[in-house]
Amino acid sequence: MARLDLNALTLWITAAAHQQPQDLASQVMERAGVSRATANKALRRLAEMAWLVREGSASRPLYRPGTMRQVVQRYPLHGLGEDLPWSRDFSPFFTLPDAVRRMLHHAFTELLNNAIDHSAGQSVTVSMRQTASHAQLLVSDDGRGLFDKINESFALDEPHLAMLELSKGKLTSAPDRHCGRGLFFTSKLADVFDLHANESAFQHRGWEAGRWREGKPLKHQGTSIYVAFALDSTRTLEQVLQAHSADGAGYDFERTVVPLRLLTTTQSGLESRAQARRVGARLNQFRRAEVDFSGVTSVGHSFADELFRVLANEQQGLDLVPINMLPAVAAMVGSIRR
Repeated sequence: MARLDLNALTLWITAAAHQQPQDLASQVMERAGVSRATANKALRRLAEMAWLVREGSASRPLYRPGTMRQVVQRYPLHGLGEDLPWSRDFSPFFTLPDAVRRMLHHAFTELLNNAIDHSAGQSVTVSMRQTASHAQLLVSDDGRGLFDKINESFALDEPHLAMLELSKGKLTSAPDRHCGRGLFFTSKLADVFDLHANESAFQHRGWEAGRWREGKPLKHQGTSIYVAFALDSTRTLEQVLQAHSADGAGYDFERTVVPLRLLTTTQSGLESRAQARRVGARLNQFRRAEVDFSGVTSVGHSFADELFRVLANEQQGLDLVPINMLPAVAAMVGSIRR
């Protein structure tokens, strides 16, 4: 077994067991260059690790995918469509609850399409894994990096400012072809969402009331996005889409949440009118915007006045709602709104 890397086998063994269950050992022999005895030993070990289910007789075993499943594929980006990789190379090899499959399908096509249309890269690697509790997806391209692209299109040279705009939704560098929903709704669907690009990383966790925070970036050229869905999730695609409509029943993207924590650091709080204008940018595209003060301990008068008096007067059709305020913050905001 020293000559055979089990981790390398798990990258393709799920699809192989699905397609050729009767002679899986021959595939391992051919692809790994090992003897039949070594191949059979590896298959028995993978069965013990729940990557395979072993059936049939001792002399003529049959294998099928186990609880643990994984498929990894690398594609040239030129001429690639996001539909066939899902239907041909990934979906047939996973057993998922219908609601989770729909959310994962949505995330898969949105993330792969972003790599195709925006990355300016040469290739993309897609990895999908199923465990006993989660379905996981990683889409990683070798392009210019998401934040470099946003800086070129919107002159946002600070990644946390770009992330603030992405977190609002409706941000796209190609408005004729896209409406800026892909990354936004993928982050809302997933229990875990990690974005890595241009030596920056940001994380979104479903159990943390949808808050964004900085993470540890990967040393990787391009953009890498990882998402995970709990197999017992009660979330559905329809519920997430409808939750961002004005009445909670339609599919128009009319509501958003602005996480102010992305604007703060240990050295910088929310004090200036310029910061407030960054918060208010593009909010006229929505009917309701919740301004999330989670993690913010205080705000300056100028910031609050610009956001809740000046902006509110300029955008009469916008319902601007502060949420998750500490008492000191609520007192300052309340003094302005009164």
